[in-house]
Amino acid sequence: MASGVTILDGGMGRELLRMGAPFRQPEWSALALMEAPELVGRAHRAFLDAGAQIVTTNSYALVPFHIGPERFAAQGQALAELAGRIARDAADEHGGGAGIAGSLPPLFGSYRPDLFDPEVAPDLLRTLVAGLSPHVDLWLGETLSATAEAAVIRQVLGSDRRPLWLSFTLADELTDGRARLRSGEHVARAAAEARALGAAALLFNCSPPEVMAAAIGEAATALAGSRMRLGAYANAFAGTGRSAANAGLSPLRTDTGPVRYLELACSWAAAGASVIGGCCGIGPEHIRELATSLG
Repeated sequence: MASGVTILDGGMGRELLRMGAPFRQPEWSALALMEAPELVGRAHRAFLDAGAQIVTTNSYALVPFHIGPERFAAQGQALAELAGRIARDAADEHGGGAGIAGSLPPLFGSYRPDLFDPEVAPDLLRTLVAGLSPHVDLWLGETLSATAEAAVIRQVLGSDRRPLWLSFTLADELTDGRARLRSGEHVARAAAEARALGAAALLFNCSPPEVMAAAIGEAATALAGSRMRLGAYANAFAGTGRSAANAGLSPLRTDTGPVRYLELACSWAAAGASVIGGCCGIGPEHIRELATSLG
């Protein structure tokens, strides 16, 4: 069994929902940040207590798609700063030296590469970066559906010297045994772009756990000789495609409990992953299992 794997946290939105935090679409996890920020801190601490070594800021839904363009313009940077501060305070209070990943999310809806606007995206990202910057140790561009999204993140970060981790979401099914981004791009293309952008890690997230090992294996082949880290954090959606991420609360699978999730994660580690965590529907109990066996 692999050892020395860095353990990420799990899915913030579903954990907030389970805790009884204010939660609805379209605001998603941003609603708790605005109305019950103490519960966001409690969720971070639950993942830290479970063994997470890196916690991700609750900034995934701080985009106009979720909170509306007017609120984003008026409060976006302040809310991002609050998200970063809550994560940092939770890590400092925990005392275990956990790192803080600044979440830079898809800006125009999850799983929607067709809506990506490269002219509008930089200004939205600058707002998030300005708010999060005082508090984070690394940048995490996550649930990216296309390599174009990653390129804009690198553009906006400019000369920022903190590590950049890029995490792409994958199509729900393999095609001829191969994984693809939701844009249709091959994993090898994502790996080449991550290398060109100077990323320190290439991850895959918010996708079924069954497609992760193939993606990691393909990335490992494409990045042979590189020092870039690989990793994965899967979701537990029972639904697939766009509806699972944007239309409402998708039901969760019943076959991805902590023990089964660990079994799947071991296959990712065997394929080359050294960073493993969880996405939507993966809670502290899953992270505890990962930390105990892999961390």
